[in-house]
Amino acid sequence: MPIKTFELIANFSRAREIVSVLARNGFADLLQRLDLPPQILRAFGTSDKEKLSQWERVREVLEQLGPTFIKFGQLLSMRPDVVPESLINELRKLQESVPPDDFDAVRPVIEGALEASLEEIFESFDQTAAAGASMAQVHFAVLKKTREEVAVKVRRPGLGKTIDADFDILMWFAQQAHERIEELKPYDLPGVVETLRKGLEKEIDFRNEARSLAFFALQNPYPETVHAPKIYEELCSKRVLVMERIDGKRLSELEVDTPESKQIADNGSRSLFHQILITGFFHADPHEGNLRLMSDGRLCLLDWGLVGQLTRRMRYGLVDLFLAFIQGNAERVVRTAVNLADSGSPIDERSMEREVMVAMREHYNPETGVGNIGRAILQLLYIFGRNGIDLAREYSLTAKAILCVEEMGSTLNSDYNLKDAFEPILIDLMKERRNPARLLKEARDSAMQGMQYLQSLPDELRRILKKIEKDSLKVNLQHKGLEELDYTISDASNKITLGIIIGCLIVGSSLVITTDIPPLLFGIPVIGWIGYVISMILGIWVAFDIIRGSRKR
Repeated sequence: MPIKTFELIANFSRAREIVSVLARNGFADLLQRLDLPPQILRAFGTSDKEKLSQWERVREVLEQLGPTFIKFGQLLSMRPDVVPESLINELRKLQESVPPDDFDAVRPVIEGALEASLEEIFESFDQTAAAGASMAQVHFAVLKKTREEVAVKVRRPGLGKTIDADFDILMWFAQQAHERIEELKPYDLPGVVETLRKGLEKEIDFRNEARSLAFFALQNPYPETVHAPKIYEELCSKRVLVMERIDGKRLSELEVDTPESKQIADNGSRSLFHQILITGFFHADPHEGNLRLMSDGRLCLLDWGLVGQLTRRMRYGLVDLFLAFIQGNAERVVRTAVNLADSGSPIDERSMEREVMVAMREHYNPETGVGNIGRAILQLLYIFGRNGIDLAREYSLTAKAILCVEEMGSTLNSDYNLKDAFEPILIDLMKERRNPARLLKEARDSAMQGMQYLQSLPDELRRILKKIEKDSLKVNLQHKGLEELDYTISDASNKITLGIIIGCLIVGSSLVITTDIPPLLFGIPVIGWIGYVISMILGIWVAFDIIRGSRKR
């Protein structure tokens, strides 16, 4: 649904800033295609970034627009089904150079969430933030009861309102691009923005991260080699997360190709592939910044705000996709992807097979097993999305996690091979999948469900026949292609409302000027002047909008 006039006015200052940044970075042509008034575009001048590639300019736009857009770009980098690999590579470079909020603003947030003063909970609390990002900042502290060192992650004050305003504007741009730019329609940009918005809302609710950390601790099969911070659940809330303080080295600080670094790469790969293929619950963003090597040699996974969850069917589908990919079988890759798709849209499988074959040859050699599997999978998902195969979001998160695993392994071991890393876990999953007891149980469950369905069928038919007999049967019809009519009705309603407001202002101001209510300007009450000025501005706005709409038609 197009953004309403009053919403646009409410966010006008921010919308104007976004248009300014886009124009300044060389996207005036895009703004023109979105049908923005040319007067607005001329007001911002031309671009001074002609030497940069278009994807570099996209990254700079997001960085210049601040925290919400930076986070949006980072989340978008996890959608290889709608974003080409070259753009993903740029989005992964996004830097969050956001200074921490003043402690006087942060303290009420912490105390409100904990329902106690800091002195009641903590023996000591470092007021200087140890780390900061666009959505939160971290302070170190010591618990009063146990003397344990903890890290307190607190959400930035006023974050919710900022996100709502920025995503309202993002949705407007996405809707305009979807309606007016034909080549972008297959990607359903409004749907992508809405999905990312919901994902971000979940990520900034720290209760979700606390549950993810607690769950991982319960199902971690390799606690001696892989770790996640301990959570103090009684001190966690929507805006504050209290967890074990982790002091460790970044992987980039380690020497490459030592026995220790190779072992760490193997431990990390084994854990992450077990999470993806066996458990179906995994850390979706295990990049180098979220990994630490602890003093006892364990690899610690930080920041569990973004996780992926795969059903058994999805895990089995991934196995089929991996096997087809490793064998270099483009036809089977496409067939598996079509079977995994959420929608039943017609697909040109022949054309897609050729694209898949080219992508596989660019990144991976099935004969030798050498290549960049993570990047190849990103490219495949983009091909699927471009051809109308609507895969669940979890597949994109899986692809991003696999790419991070491959990069982590290559950072520590120059001879790292992703195929060798996930093959043992793949074998375990194949054993689970082909277990005779499991197959027998599935067949028995399917038979029981079929019997229950057959038993309920007469009752369902009887219910439908009774509705027909009583003339109470209802059929829901969905009209398509009426979006423009909906927009026209909404636009007309807004103009009528503004017209009524203008008329009321003129009548009210006319009544006011007949009085001598101070203050006066040229002998006329100032309130009357203000009413006339507002009426004139709104009248010009409506007249301009009507004339512009007539020219379009």
